[in-house]
Amino acid sequence: MAEFKELSQRLTTYLSDAEISAIEKAYLLAKEAHTGQKRHTGEPYITHPIAVAIILAEMRMDPPTIMAAILHDVIEDTYVEKTELVERFGKEVADLVDGVTKLTQITFESHAQAQAENFRKMVMAMARDIRVILVKLADRLHNMRTIHCLPPKKRRRIAIETLEIFAPIANRLGMHAFRIEFEELGFAALHPMRYRVLKEAVTHARGNRKEIMDLIDTEIRNNLKKANMPPWKLIGREKHLYSIYKKMRDKHLSFSEIMDVYGFRVIVDKIDTCYRVLGALHNLYKPLTQRFKDYIAIPKANGYQSLHTTLFGPYGVPIEVQIRTDEIHKMAENGIAAHWLYKTEKFLFDDAQTRAKEWLKGILEMHKSSKNSLEFIENVKIDLFPDEVYVFTPKGNILELPSGATPVDFAYAIHSDIGNTCVATKLDRRLSPLSSALISGQQVEIITAPGARPNPAWLNFVVTGKARSNIKHFLKKQQRDESIELGSRLIEKALHNLNLNLHLIPIEKIESVVKSSGLDSINHLFEEIGLGNRIALLVAKQLAKEMDTTSKPSQPEPHHKHSLAIKGTEGIVVSYAKCCRPIPGDPISGYIEKGHGLIVHFEQCPSLEAYRQHPDKFVSLRWEEKIEGDFAVDLRVEILNQRGSLAGLALSISDLDSNIENINAEEFDGRYFAVSLTITVRNRLHLARVLRKIRNTKNVIRVIRLKPRAKKKKKY
Repeated sequence: MAEFKELSQRLTTYLSDAEISAIEKAYLLAKEAHTGQKRHTGEPYITHPIAVAIILAEMRMDPPTIMAAILHDVIEDTYVEKTELVERFGKEVADLVDGVTKLTQITFESHAQAQAENFRKMVMAMARDIRVILVKLADRLHNMRTIHCLPPKKRRRIAIETLEIFAPIANRLGMHAFRIEFEELGFAALHPMRYRVLKEAVTHARGNRKEIMDLIDTEIRNNLKKANMPPWKLIGREKHLYSIYKKMRDKHLSFSEIMDVYGFRVIVDKIDTCYRVLGALHNLYKPLTQRFKDYIAIPKANGYQSLHTTLFGPYGVPIEVQIRTDEIHKMAENGIAAHWLYKTEKFLFDDAQTRAKEWLKGILEMHKSSKNSLEFIENVKIDLFPDEVYVFTPKGNILELPSGATPVDFAYAIHSDIGNTCVATKLDRRLSPLSSALISGQQVEIITAPGARPNPAWLNFVVTGKARSNIKHFLKKQQRDESIELGSRLIEKALHNLNLNLHLIPIEKIESVVKSSGLDSINHLFEEIGLGNRIALLVAKQLAKEMDTTSKPSQPEPHHKHSLAIKGTEGIVVSYAKCCRPIPGDPISGYIEKGHGLIVHFEQCPSLEAYRQHPDKFVSLRWEEKIEGDFAVDLRVEILNQRGSLAGLALSISDLDSNIENINAEEFDGRYFAVSLTITVRNRLHLARVLRKIRNTKNVIRVIRLKPRAKKKKKY
C-alpha cells in the first residue's frame, strides 16, 4: 500500500472517500496482476501506473480516468481480460483501458505500415474519448522521465517518437507544460551531447544577462505602477533548450543571436487590462510593428491566447513581451486539461474542449479520405506542425490555416465539395493564382464551377492534410471510375473478335471468371483491365471457355467497326504520347501500359513498332465523331530575328483561340530564330487554320509540325 499512499493524499484534495475507495480497488487488482514484473529501473512495475495516476491526479482528472491510468497495462501485459474489467469497474473504465492498450503498440522499429496503423488506432481512440489521450500523454511523460535506464537504441527510438508525435499532440491540445517537458526530455535523450553543451552555454549566458534583465524588469515595473494598472505580475521568461536548438538549426542563427532577445510575461486581471498594459509598454519602449500579434482577438488553432509584442529596449536590445490574463495563462499552460483542473471557470476551458473536438472531427474526415494508414499518418503529421495564418471569408468570418496555405487549402477547409469544384480565387477582391500563399488578414473568395474537378497539380502546393487527402481520394475514385469504363470497352472489343457479346454472356459466367481471378467484383475486373494490370484478350478467352464455345476470330470487317473509339474526355486513364502528340483527325493506335491505362500514339509513330507484335497489348483506335477538349501539338517555326517577331507570332496563335503551353527560341545563322512551340488545338482542322495564320505572319519563313514518323516529316 506504500505506492498508493502518495496518490491517495493527492486524491483527497478533490475526491470523496467513496471515489477513492473505488480507485483503491483498481490499485489492488493492478498490483496483483503486475506481481513479479520489474521496470528497467529495477523497481516493481506497479510504480509506473501509480506515477501515471499521480500525474493525472495533479490535473484533477475524474475517477474513471485515474482508475484507467492504474490499470492501463493490465490487458496487454497480464492475464486480466477486458471482460473482467467491465464486470469489476464498469464499461467506461474498461473502454478507456482498452483504448490506451491499443496505443502502446506504436514503434518506430517496426515496418512503416504497422507504425502507421497503430497511430491510426491512437487517433481513433482519441476521437471516441478525449481522456484516452490524456492517459497516454501521462504514460509517455513518466516513461520519458525514466528513459535514462533504457538501452541507447530504444532510448533514441522513443525520443524520436515523442518529438514527432506526442509533443505536437500536446501542443495541438494546448497543453504547453506537457509539450515543454516532452521536448526537453526528448532532446536530452536524442542528442545528449548537444543538450549538455547548450545547457552549459545558457547557464553561462544567464549570468551575463542578469544586469540588463534587472534593468528591464525595474523599468517595466516602474512604468506600470506610474500608469496605475490594476494588480499585475511580471515574470522574466526564458526560452527552453529545445526551442533554442530548433531556432539555431532551422533559421541558421548563432547562439548569441538568440540569447540577445530578452523575454517577459505580464499577467493581469482581465482582458481590458491587457490592452492598457500594451499601450503603457509601447510608450516606454518603441515597438517593432511587424512583430505584434493579437492572439486574444484571434486565438491560435489550439486555443492559445495572448498579446505578443517585440520592443526596442535599453541599448537597443530586443524584448519579447507576452501579456495575458491569469485565466488565459492557466489555459495556455494546461489546454484541454484545464477543463478538469479549473471546473469553476467553465466558459474558457469548455472552449478548449470544443476546439479539440473540432480538430478530432477534421482528423476523422481525413481518415475517411486516406487510402491507407501510411497516407493518414503523413496527413496528420502535416496538421500537427502548423504556424497559423488568419484569413477572412467574404462574410467576415475568420479561418485559421497553417503557414504557407493556399486558396485550395482554404476551399477544402470550408467544405470538401467547394475544394473539389474550385476553379479560381480572389484575394482581397483581385483574381490570383490558386497556388498563392495566403497572408494573414487577406479576404479569400473561392470561385466554383459545376462539373469542375481537382487538378493533380494541386498536390504540389497544398499544405493541409485535409486538402491533400481529399484531392488524392477524389483522383483515386476518378481513376477507378475511368478504369472501369475503359476496361469494359476493352473487354467488349476483345470479345467481339471472338464472336461474343459481353451483354449476352450470363452474369454467372462472368462472376465465375471474376472469382477464379481472385477479384472482388465485375467492376474490379474491369478496373484491372483498364489499368493494364490484366490483359483484355486473355480475359475474353476465359469467358469464351466458360461459354463452352469454340469461338473463332470474326471475319475481317471495316477498321472502324472493331477499333476502340477515343472520346477525348476519358481523363487520367487515357493519355496522349508526348513523342508524337496525336490530335483528333490523326490516324491513331495505342497500347496498354501496366498501372497507367491506355497510351494513344500517332498511327505511324516508331514507338508503336515494338507493340504491334503483341496483340494482347496493342489496341487499334479511332476518334469519335464529336471530340471535346484541347490537345497539345509541337511546332517548329523559323522566323527572322527582328524586333517584334516573337510578339507577332504569339498574337497570331492567340487570335485563333490556341494557347501556347511552352516556347523555346534559339538563334541560328545570326539572322533567324528557330522557335519550338507546344500549342493546344481542338483537331486537325483547327491546326490547319493556326498553321495558315502563322505562315502569313510577318517575318515567318516556314512552319512545320513536329511528329516522329517512319516516313519523312510532312510540311505544311
